[in-house]
Amino acid sequence: MPAPRVFSGIQPTADSFHLGNYLGAVRQWVTMQETHDAIYCVVDLHAVTVPQDPKQLRQRTRVAAAQLFAAGLDPDRCTVFVQSHVPEHTELSWVLGCLASFGELSRMTQFKDKANRGGAQQASLGLFSYPVLQAADILLYQTDQVPVGEDQRQHLELSRDLAIRFNHRFGETFTVPAPYILGSVAKITDLQEPTLKMSKSSSSPQGIIDVLDDPAAIRRKVGRAVTDAGSEVRPDEAEKPGVTNLLRIYSGLTGQSIDDLVSRYAGAGYGTFKKELAEVVVEGLTPIRERTEKLLADEAGLDKMLAHGAERARPLARQTMTAVMDKIGFLLGSPRS
Repeated sequence: MPAPRVFSGIQPTADSFHLGNYLGAVRQWVTMQETHDAIYCVVDLHAVTVPQDPKQLRQRTRVAAAQLFAAGLDPDRCTVFVQSHVPEHTELSWVLGCLASFGELSRMTQFKDKANRGGAQQASLGLFSYPVLQAADILLYQTDQVPVGEDQRQHLELSRDLAIRFNHRFGETFTVPAPYILGSVAKITDLQEPTLKMSKSSSSPQGIIDVLDDPAAIRRKVGRAVTDAGSEVRPDEAEKPGVTNLLRIYSGLTGQSIDDLVSRYAGAGYGTFKKELAEVVVEGLTPIRERTEKLLADEAGLDKMLAHGAERARPLARQTMTAVMDKIGFLLGSPRS
């Protein structure tokens, strides 16, 4: 029996992934390539829903891809490519957009949040229809499972609804994707504002640990991380959100349970705990940073790896898109090379 197919993507909108991206998604993608037919994508089309500098976008796309490979994704065991290299993503997005209603897209909480920050009247059509392109990404590959966190659950439900709607209207065409609940990695929060999610869009530079930070920067950020009243190292979401977050990071990187960490640091105080946590983070991220730098130093080689991924993805995408066009009633032209 074939392994279930999984699809996920990550945006190239920063100069580095942050620790929350790594623990919450990328590291688990690496594990899933052993158990799934895994397809992963640098979603550069999604990145342009807000203004981007072309040169910077091109560089960040390579940086994102390099980090995926450096973290352990193997181009021979999974498919890794750049979204814009497979034009069927935008083709299917148009078709699905003609099935999605204005009302259901207006209810998407992520659009409302982003539009409220920048002004709804200034929001682009691309930002509004972002979830439709995301649905196309998923459905194009007949995806069985989609790794989701709570903030993406609404978008996955739209993908399921659009698949069911198309199948009902035109006949069975799409696999209806199911959520794949990621392992119990708790949400990583801002080091300076530990009640807020670690995020490039809302965190200060000192609140984020970047995967590509050098050891000195990591030690400085962990050392300055907000802690809480008292000196006891124990989890308490209400009274000790800062220490709770640091315990999650320690546990996520080492696999040690938080209970074991509490026992280990009983009576030690915050200073010792933070100093040793900083070394754990340095040890976990330094190999990824070094491999990323090596991949980026060979730009032609990195581009070749991404071309290899696109070559694997295109036949799957074309097969689905041909079926979609036939079901809808489009005239099928000459097959693409």
